[in-house]
Amino acid sequence: MFLTKLLFIVLIIICAAFYVLYIWDFALVLLIVMIAIPVIMFFSVFITKKLISAEFALKNDTVAKNEPFPVQLCINNRSILPIGKAEVRIEYYNLFSNQITSFDLFVPIQARNSQRVTFQLNSRFCGIINIRTVYINIFDPLRIFRFRIGKGISAQISVMPEGHEINGTVNYTDRVNEESSMFSENKPGDDPSEVFDLREYIPGDKLNRIHWKLSSKKDDFIVKDYSLPIDVPSTIFLNLKCYEDSEYTLPVFDTLIETLISLSQFMLENERMHNVIYYSSKYKNFIEKTINAPDELAELVKEIIDSFSDNLYCKGPEDYLYDNSLSLASFIFLSSVPDGAVLPFIDENIDADIKNAVLVVRSVNEAAELTDSFSNLNIIPVVIGRITSSIKDIEL
Repeated sequence: MFLTKLLFIVLIIICAAFYVLYIWDFALVLLIVMIAIPVIMFFSVFITKKLISAEFALKNDTVAKNEPFPVQLCINNRSILPIGKAEVRIEYYNLFSNQITSFDLFVPIQARNSQRVTFQLNSRFCGIINIRTVYINIFDPLRIFRFRIGKGISAQISVMPEGHEINGTVNYTDRVNEESSMFSENKPGDDPSEVFDLREYIPGDKLNRIHWKLSSKKDDFIVKDYSLPIDVPSTIFLNLKCYEDSEYTLPVFDTLIETLISLSQFMLENERMHNVIYYSSKYKNFIEKTINAPDELAELVKEIIDSFSDNLYCKGPEDYLYDNSLSLASFIFLSSVPDGAVLPFIDENIDADIKNAVLVVRSVNEAAELTDSFSNLNIIPVVIGRITSSIKDIEL
C-alpha cells in the first residue's frame, strides 16, 4: 500500500512537470485525472466504510470443553461498491488466562450483500471465552487508502466443565431437617414417621418393628422397615478467590469447578441433597443454592461461570464464614491453597460432624507439603487434572 501511494505521488509530480513544460490540453487533462483518481478512491471507500457493519454469530451460548465449536463473523455491506479483500484480525482468550491468541482472516465483501465467515475454536479449560475483533481493514480497489472498521466487536461463550467419577463414603447422621418429608427411595433408615418397606421377619429384628395386625393375617411375622431421611444439612463452600495470578490460574479454576461437579454428582448419586455456597461477582454477594437433582447442578455451574468478569474479583471466604453460624452433618471447603487463617477457623468454629478441606494444588510435591495438623478438619489435596485419584477416599 505504501508503494502504491508513493507511485501515485511520483506520477502526479511527473504530470505536473509535464503540464508546466508543455501547454497542450492533454497535459492538463492527464494532471486532473491523476489527481482525481486518489480523491475518488478515498471518498468511495470512506462512504463504503459508513455502510458496512459486522457482528459475531454463535450457534449456542454454551459448549463443552475440548470440543471445537463454530463462530461466524457476519459482515453486511449496504453500499454498491465491493471490497476485494478485507483484512480481519481476531483474538480470543479465557477470562482466567493472561494468554491472548490471535489470527488473521482475509475476506472478500460483495456489494449489497452479507458475507459470513466461519471459523472454529476450542478450549482445554472451562470458563468464559471472549472473542473480539482487533480491526477489520478495508481498501479501495487500487489499495491506496485503508480504513479500519469493526474494532471491538465481541462475543462471549461459556465453556462448560466435565464431571469425574469419584469414590467415597456417605455417612448417615441424626442431623436431619425434621420438617422435611424427603426420604430415600433405595435405602431403609430409622425414621418411624414413614414406612419404607414391609418384609418377612429375620432373626435379630427389633420386636417393636413387627406389624402385628398384618402378621396376624399372614400367619407369619411381617416387619416394617423405616425410611431414611435424605434432607441432611450438608454444604459445599466453593472459594473462587484467586490467590495468585499466574499460568496456573486457569487450570486451578478448571479443577475447582470440575471437583465441585464431581462431589455434587457423588452426593446426588447417594441421595444426599446439599447446599453450595459461592461468591457471585454478578450479584456482589454470596449465593446459596440447594442441589437436589442433576438439572439443578447443571444450572448452578452455568450460573457460577457466567457470574465472572475480567477483573476476577471475589470476596474471601472469611467474609461469609465469620458472620454465619453453620450446623451441619457434612461441610466441604473447596478452594485453592487459601490464606492461613481460614483453615484453623473452620477446624475450630464450624459445627459439623465431618469437615473436609479439598484444596487444589499445582503438583504432587505441593500436595506433599500440605500438613494435616487439624484435629477436626481433613485436608484433601487435589492435584490439577487428577480429580478422581485425589478424592478416592473422601468421607461425607
